[in-house]
Amino acid sequence: MADYNSQEIEKKWQTYWEKNQIFNAKVDASKPKFYSLDMFPYPSGAGLHVGHPLGYIASDIITRYKRLQGFNVLHPMGYDSFGLPAEQYAIQTGQHPAVTTEQNIKRYTEQLKNIGFAFDWDKEVRTSDPAYYRWTQWIFMQLFKSYYDKDEDKAKSIDSLISRFENKGNAGVNAVCDEDTSEFSASDWNNFNQEKQQEILLKYRLTFLAETTVNWCAALGTVLSNDEVKDGFSERGGHPVERKKMMQWSMRITAYADRLLKGLDTVEWTEPIKEMQRNWIGKSKGAEMVFQVKGHDKQIKVFTTRIDTIYGVTYLALAPEHDYVEDLITEDQRTTAEAYVEVAKNRSERDRMTDVKTISGAFTGSYAINPFNGEEIQIWIADYVLAGYGTGAVMAVPAHDERDYNFAKHFGLEIRQVIEGSMEEGSFPGKGGTIINSDFLSGLEMQAAMDKAIEFVEERKIGKGKIQFRMRDAIFTRQRYWGEPLPVYFKDGLPYLIEEKDLPLVLPEVDKYLPTEDGEPPLARAKNWNYKTAEGEFPLERSTMPGWAGSSWYFFRYMDPKNETQFVDQEIAKYWGAVDLYIGGAEHATGHLLYSRFWTKFLFDIGVVNIEEPFQKMINQGMIQGRSNFVYRIKGSNKFISLGLKDDYETSAMHVDVNIVHNDQLNLDKFKTWRPDLADAEFILEDGKYICGAEVEKMSKSKYNVVNPDDIIERYGADTLRLYEMFLGPLEQFKPWNTNGIDGVSKFLKKLWKLYHDSNGEVSISNEAPSQEELKTLHKTIKKTEEDLENYSFNTSVASFMICVNELTALKCNKKAILEPLAILVSPYAPHIAEELWAILGNEKSIIYASFPEFKEEFLIENSHEYPVSINGKMRTKLSLSLSLTKEEIEKAALEDEIVQKWLEGNAPKKMIVVPGKIVNIVI
Repeated sequence: MADYNSQEIEKKWQTYWEKNQIFNAKVDASKPKFYSLDMFPYPSGAGLHVGHPLGYIASDIITRYKRLQGFNVLHPMGYDSFGLPAEQYAIQTGQHPAVTTEQNIKRYTEQLKNIGFAFDWDKEVRTSDPAYYRWTQWIFMQLFKSYYDKDEDKAKSIDSLISRFENKGNAGVNAVCDEDTSEFSASDWNNFNQEKQQEILLKYRLTFLAETTVNWCAALGTVLSNDEVKDGFSERGGHPVERKKMMQWSMRITAYADRLLKGLDTVEWTEPIKEMQRNWIGKSKGAEMVFQVKGHDKQIKVFTTRIDTIYGVTYLALAPEHDYVEDLITEDQRTTAEAYVEVAKNRSERDRMTDVKTISGAFTGSYAINPFNGEEIQIWIADYVLAGYGTGAVMAVPAHDERDYNFAKHFGLEIRQVIEGSMEEGSFPGKGGTIINSDFLSGLEMQAAMDKAIEFVEERKIGKGKIQFRMRDAIFTRQRYWGEPLPVYFKDGLPYLIEEKDLPLVLPEVDKYLPTEDGEPPLARAKNWNYKTAEGEFPLERSTMPGWAGSSWYFFRYMDPKNETQFVDQEIAKYWGAVDLYIGGAEHATGHLLYSRFWTKFLFDIGVVNIEEPFQKMINQGMIQGRSNFVYRIKGSNKFISLGLKDDYETSAMHVDVNIVHNDQLNLDKFKTWRPDLADAEFILEDGKYICGAEVEKMSKSKYNVVNPDDIIERYGADTLRLYEMFLGPLEQFKPWNTNGIDGVSKFLKKLWKLYHDSNGEVSISNEAPSQEELKTLHKTIKKTEEDLENYSFNTSVASFMICVNELTALKCNKKAILEPLAILVSPYAPHIAEELWAILGNEKSIIYASFPEFKEEFLIENSHEYPVSINGKMRTKLSLSLSLTKEEIEKAALEDEIVQKWLEGNAPKKMIVVPGKIVNIVI
């Protein structure tokens, strides 16, 4: 093979890897393990664009490097294949989501294989495969059969709790449960009927049914997460979303809140991601107090971290969804308040949390009693208060809280500054308002005032000290078709688990993928969607699991994907342990990453895995942005003018498909066939070319700046794509894609290829011993590559490869002792060409079985120096001399030099200045 042919070489080695199952991982106790993982991709119909492989390339480089270091590597790939997009396509076309999903997976897999990733495809999993979601259902069942014991700080079997109830009742049980759980004796429990007992157990189970306020989208026929709603409309499709109460399955992730916080100290993640999780969990120490409502038997519970400011409370604020709102609105306020509630409750919590500018609210007309001083205070409704956080009510102290202050100013409510010793540490510096004394708390430092206030409310039984978390229990159901069925049936309106022998509970066939006419989920359309027991036939749950269910444990299934008796063999799980390197987007910080950590801790508690944290090290890759191109249409015409001439005309800019532009030059023929209305387009060119404008934007179809990796591979090869994506900049940073710069990387690979061939294109490798300069070039590259890989700094390694090849080319190096280790160095980044070069060098096994070259410091130690020789102050020549020479030996060598002798003209120098390792100066 004379010339470098990327297409031929890459197909050859991809076929070889697959045929020989080079990357299949097996447990091997003789080797250290390395588990590398990429975030579970959803296989969309659009396929990959060049931004998607960025993280995959980085993880692939590391796994290949680790193999060269002697590690046993697990690097799997699979698909998070349930989801709303496939279901929406099914609704529109009538095609089963499984068909669409299969087509998308086939496309994704083909693209990933074309890029040459070292994935163990034998371990591929898909969340929509019944063989997989059988175990997702099994995990749900274990959560249903468990409760959280606070004393042991772990999940335990619900059977042990039942035994406790039978013998002692629930007095003294220190477990996570619903707040409205009543106390009962053993006698009470044993006299309860089955229905009553099951109702009580639901208050303790780690997955439970409860009425929950959700984001309901009628057009999509499903509940949406907060992240799927923006300004009251669905992110997908822009449909109206309303907040409504529905019976939903939830999971008590809050039981693990403290452990989720502590676990962050044990993992190597970026601080911003850790901080996002800490803020989301939101641990707060404070007090829960009770405010009696004047003229009602109702009491409003309020959690506050600043009970020491109680004398500065001038109103209570309730969330629009608070259970008491309707009862507390008086007749004279009804029209205004109810109209406000109708609008406010349909804003998503995300919007309400982030919107600090909009101030809106309504007075209920009712009053509460301050339990400390008996003062009457107004009760308002405000959308800055969230029903799901704390109690859904806040005691407003405007002088000490910014949102309370802005609300009070807007509605003309009283503002009081409390005199106390606690105005530092996070308090809002109130502006104006009455200054009052904080009574018996006055003069105390904040913590002392807090402690005394808590003691006061507990003595009078009007409150208690409490630790509160911002995080809510996770809603676990969606009113969709394309998701995991829940293994639950209902008897007398209460949920029961199906038997494990009946797993998987497979999705039934339905006539349509829409909700029923009366609003039931799509599964209600299935015939005989019931469960048969010895007692009779009962309806199965009609909602399905959310998207995060299958992705919360997939990293375990990769270890042992074909196991039919366990979700993972415990010994195999023990060997592979936690994921050593996880690469994915930061946008999953408060969703997938939290849920995965929660499920892992639960599985640890019940003894089926041996780790508490799933991902030991995580890197969040940045985004590759698009580089948009523009053409300029002369207004009122179908004539387009080149960039450099456009200022002479009145034009409008128009996005153009970047795939018909090369180095900012428009392909005129392809442009005319791009759209029917452009068939008769005319052009005003500059120097015979049409030059487009350019701008960096997010890569999207609407901007026509999506670059398909298939096109890049077809033109330049997969190795060029891999190297170029790494060369764009540091992995974590956002950077623009610019196809114009890819030529340099392509030329580098051709130059690398030529090192191993002579001018006629024939293989030319020498077994001669390498020179000092050649060894120096190689070993500085080994050192740089190793340092970069250990620090996940990929772009600088590519630059060092280019320098190395340039230097070896200049030295005309074709020594096997240099070119063989060079191929190994390059192989993680450009594996196809490296395999071919490795074979050219006479190696029979894959380069993956080689060892990473050993860096030797001795080859970087300089043993000679190039002395600049100056005569009468002007440099006339240079001498390369050994650094071991004495001053006298350097003088002698300089005087013997032909150029120096020419200037001396047979005369002795008047003076010589020699600084060893620096300079030689001669005065004549």
